[in-house]
Amino acid sequence: MTDRTMKAVLFDRYGDPDVLYVGRVPRPEPAPGEVLVRVRAFSVNGGELAARAGKIRLLTGRKFPKRVGLDFTGEVAALGTGTTAFAIGDRVWGVLGRTSGFGSAAEYVTVPADRIGRVPEGLDLVDAAALPVATTAVTALRDKVALRPGERLLVRGAAGGVGNAAVQLGHAYGAEVTALARAANLDFVRGLGATTALDHGTVRLPELGRFDVVLDTAGTGLPDFRRLLAPGGRMVTIAFDLTRPVGSLGYLAVSVRHGRGRVRAFSGNPKRTDFDDLARHVTEGKLAPAVDRVFPLAETAAAHRALEAGGVRGKYVVRVDQAPG
Repeated sequence: MTDRTMKAVLFDRYGDPDVLYVGRVPRPEPAPGEVLVRVRAFSVNGGELAARAGKIRLLTGRKFPKRVGLDFTGEVAALGTGTTAFAIGDRVWGVLGRTSGFGSAAEYVTVPADRIGRVPEGLDLVDAAALPVATTAVTALRDKVALRPGERLLVRGAAGGVGNAAVQLGHAYGAEVTALARAANLDFVRGLGATTALDHGTVRLPELGRFDVVLDTAGTGLPDFRRLLAPGGRMVTIAFDLTRPVGSLGYLAVSVRHGRGRVRAFSGNPKRTDFDDLARHVTEGKLAPAVDRVFPLAETAAAHRALEAGGVRGKYVVRVDQAPG
């Protein structure tokens, strides 16, 4: 009798990384317009740390067990009715959409066919798992602030998953990139293309000068960074302050609608065209995966713990090893 279950990373209560465990859940079947992906790897992202810890429980609720995992790489294992854009065996990457929640930390995941793209030939699927969230950096710099050659770009959180991609892309787009990161990571971000790399713990913001574009990945102290904008400058953030969520979200709501130098805020929700752009950037040599460390599925909790400790250089990636069949 065929086993229709699969391994997945679960948790039965909010808490620290130790609440995570590998259990078994029903293997999903693709609905019309969906694909079933055999997951080879995924990365650990800040949003799922907050969800696991219960910091956004008003959004995630109290129904357990819950899942983790936002992005993934793998191969198409089955096609839902009417799905023609992909074939079984295609190497793909993707990010679960806003309505899907978490769940890519598993042996299989279903996803709408318009939410994935093909991984460039020659790129290892484990290394590639560091890049799906880079679509956020692509969208931020391409669409939200329209970064232009010669402009001054400040990237806050430059060594992280989105930040390191923003540094690489900013350099490729011809901007002068200033990167804020931990002292231990300054050489790393310089190697990505930053013209200037500064320790975020000791830098005095008023002494930085003015920037045409500020990309923030932390969500805290936004008014201070907004003051760094030059006339006509643009700022985009992909986070809000979890220690004061109401005030932080309120500030963003007001800023988006009013005033010069408004702060644009968004969360990544990429579609196939965004993954096509991502693949093109990789193929053209503008963007490369930055993998700090690879963990096995059974050590997903350790990957969460490492990200919470800070100091990541790129992404922590979790490898999903599966038996044939």
